[in-house]
Amino acid sequence: MYIDGQWLQAAGGAEFDVFNPATGEKIGAVPDGSREKAVQAIDAADRAFKEWSVQTAYKRSAILYEAYRIMTERKEHLARVMTEEQGKPLKAARNEVQYGADFLLWFAEEAKRVYGETIPAPRPDQRFMVLHQPVGVVAAITPWNYPVSMITRKVAPALAAGCTVVLKPAEATPLCAIEIFKILEEAGVPKGVVNLVTAFNPEAIGEEFVTNPKVRKITFTGSTEVGKLLARGAADQIKRVSMELGGHAPFIVLPDADPERAAKGAMLVKFLNTGQACISPNRLFVHRSMVDPFVEVMTKRISKMKAGSGFEEGVSIGPLVDTAAIEKVDRQVRDAIDKGAELVSGGRRLTENGLDRGYFYAPTLIKEVTPRMTIYREETFGPVAPVVPYDSEEEVLTMANDTHYGLAAYIYTQDISRAMRVLEGLRFGIVGINDINPTAAAAPFGGMKESGLGREGGREGIAEYLETKLAGFSI
Repeated sequence: MYIDGQWLQAAGGAEFDVFNPATGEKIGAVPDGSREKAVQAIDAADRAFKEWSVQTAYKRSAILYEAYRIMTERKEHLARVMTEEQGKPLKAARNEVQYGADFLLWFAEEAKRVYGETIPAPRPDQRFMVLHQPVGVVAAITPWNYPVSMITRKVAPALAAGCTVVLKPAEATPLCAIEIFKILEEAGVPKGVVNLVTAFNPEAIGEEFVTNPKVRKITFTGSTEVGKLLARGAADQIKRVSMELGGHAPFIVLPDADPERAAKGAMLVKFLNTGQACISPNRLFVHRSMVDPFVEVMTKRISKMKAGSGFEEGVSIGPLVDTAAIEKVDRQVRDAIDKGAELVSGGRRLTENGLDRGYFYAPTLIKEVTPRMTIYREETFGPVAPVVPYDSEEEVLTMANDTHYGLAAYIYTQDISRAMRVLEGLRFGIVGINDINPTAAAAPFGGMKESGLGREGGREGIAEYLETKLAGFSI
């Protein structure tokens, strides 16, 4: 763990093991931090806040620029650590490292763009001035599916704003977090400004984040269920919260779209990170007239996908995170088939050629999915593409919005008027129009409804870490 500028072990040398999900092999062990270590980290962050918050924006910016430089130099090393610990193919891991570094660069620049303003006053002897100042100590909790970029997406804007941070990374991917904190230390982040607490049991750490009055903001990426618990707890002290939670993205293929192009796009985003992405499409709404050509292209492309270790050449399907994930995915597939869906391909755990040592599920395509099926309602977080036929634009908008989630959505069409109508009608925070990657460090990322609160990235990203202060002068 990294607390107050020092690398520390847990009390009594307690550790927990880290495993490669592709092989089941132990790849390391990290400190199993207690609630007391979380308190120690929060205290360190609170002490460091006084000096860090008044550092010039240029000083904070320079440190983030240096972290960006180091991170890009170590891209290959970080990618290999990620592939071994998280399982995604090496090419995808390299892409994530670059994406994560982009947040350091973007917020190095945004640190110098925190502007105030003056407001005309109603009295001739009065002047108004608005300042933006850091909220204080930030508690950050990050997920295992994007174990590098989700750290920088939170830590970079917090540091740019002048906040100090305590991070609790996912228990499945602590090694990636340790590598990022080595970079931050080397970049010159002062002691106490960033702190890392690893723990196998996240509940005690999360409870300390929620109840400790020195923590003034919680930022969390993970399940909607856990996000709600944190938000409820934070309400007792009116802590600021940012929540990037679950998704149930619709992928809408309108009748004028090119079915082959749409199917290729659906393949790329559906099986990204083996479907373990909050923006992964969970319901593929295809106009009834196009279902057959769309499914035909999907089937051909799925048949060419190779599962295995991310270090193997040509692998595009990595492992799921654990046995529970395998069981959830298979349960949804079985439920759909039992209720009338047609299994086109996949639909089973992969065990041949040594894959039984890891958590592999075949890339799966099912069609004739209906609202009666669990997969239509629940986030899958796995490599299953469910095709839902529809007949009209009005119908598909109603079906797409029929979820308590509201993170990402996708539209394929060649008609700009239709694209605009559907875009405006969708209740989702991110919409890709003929675009399967509508994200970047420069763009705001976040959802509506139960998919979250606040935005990460873009100029909105730093605002989440700033308080607004009004000064009224009588002259």
